[in-house]
Amino acid sequence: MTLRLRYAARSDVGLVRRGNEDSGYASPRLLIVADGMGGHAAGELASASAVATLAQLELSPPQASEVLAALADAIDNTGASIRGVIEADADLAGMGTTVTALYWMGERIAIVHVGDSRAYLMRGGELSQLTHDHTYVQTLIDAGRITEEEAAIHPRRSLIMRALDGLNPVEPDLSVREARVGDRYLLCSDGLSGVMTADEIAALLSSGDPTGSVTRLVDFALERGAPDNVTVVIADVIDSDGSGEDNVIPVVVGAAGEPRVRVRLPNVAFPDDAQPDPDKADGGGHGHHRVKRDTAEIELDVTGSHRRPRRRWKVLGALAMLIVATVIIGVVAANWLHSRWYVAVNGSPGTGTVAIYNGIQGSLLGVDLSTLSNDSGLTVGSLPFFDQELVSKGIPASDEGDAQRIVSELNDRATACAGPLAPSGCPGVAP
Repeated sequence: MTLRLRYAARSDVGLVRRGNEDSGYASPRLLIVADGMGGHAAGELASASAVATLAQLELSPPQASEVLAALADAIDNTGASIRGVIEADADLAGMGTTVTALYWMGERIAIVHVGDSRAYLMRGGELSQLTHDHTYVQTLIDAGRITEEEAAIHPRRSLIMRALDGLNPVEPDLSVREARVGDRYLLCSDGLSGVMTADEIAALLSSGDPTGSVTRLVDFALERGAPDNVTVVIADVIDSDGSGEDNVIPVVVGAAGEPRVRVRLPNVAFPDDAQPDPDKADGGGHGHHRVKRDTAEIELDVTGSHRRPRRRWKVLGALAMLIVATVIIGVVAANWLHSRWYVAVNGSPGTGTVAIYNGIQGSLLGVDLSTLSNDSGLTVGSLPFFDQELVSKGIPASDEGDAQRIVSELNDRATACAGPLAPSGCPGVAP
């Protein structure tokens, strides 16, 4: 019996973020999910660098006895790659990424893990989590101070205690597990695990092929509002019966597969991608023809027989009702946005400042859904690394007063970092 992997991957920007900072990778030998952080200008570069660097393992597959050492070296090389990007552009300091990867060894799998992306195993209808989150709330759970349910709504649930930032050495979690026919592995960013319970994930993961399961999970996250990027990689362990591999060229999704990201990383060697280049797809032409056809239909409606004026009045009446409804919806939406507040970076992650925004993060049809209310002047780079990551993703506040309280707390932690007894996690302080 010859075991192999059958896999699928998908990444979606979600419904709030402006860009996709996640990257994913799937091949017959290697599965990867990387969740970038540091703002849209840098997080995508970090996660793409991680995928490209770990994918180098495909070129020189290690011996079974050397797999864990090779994975640990790949993590070190990823940090060096990110450091090289920061050295080329100091404004990108502060970016980083999680990495969760699974390396296929025939009858066993090796796992390397840093951060809060996750790996799960579905075996015999039971779902188990293979990785341990490197987050602040997970340390509270481990200490028995809060429950899993409390962690899901904790205001600091996004604080990552361990990530690849190119500046600080990171020790990854490494493990090896037995593989069996029928096993299903799931790798995902917290854009999925953050909006779904383990039971919900298990229900959608328990049936269908990898492609169908990937689609169901991402679509479910979108139905839940998808406040973060969502990346999902699924692989089934099957008996190939000596028939060879279904897939040869890897699938690259998210930032690592985008040409606009790759062009900003000229010194990074990216793997081949089985998916078509979206910039070369002929999708735009179809839309153009559709617009021309619709225009032609409108011209036929307003010229020709004597019955056309009646139809014209019906069309005008429908348009008037649509305009009124749009205005009403716009007013309601504007009032709702005015009641929303958050704290985030003003400027680039490395040199930007902590600011208070009124509205929600993201844009609609190119229009920003928030406005800058107050810039504190506090440099993000002066904060502990975990707070830098939190601010880069945005900290929601219940009102303006709560936002000011959050800024005050961040200022206190920056002051502590600048003191003679700076705590661990501060810039310039060894972990």
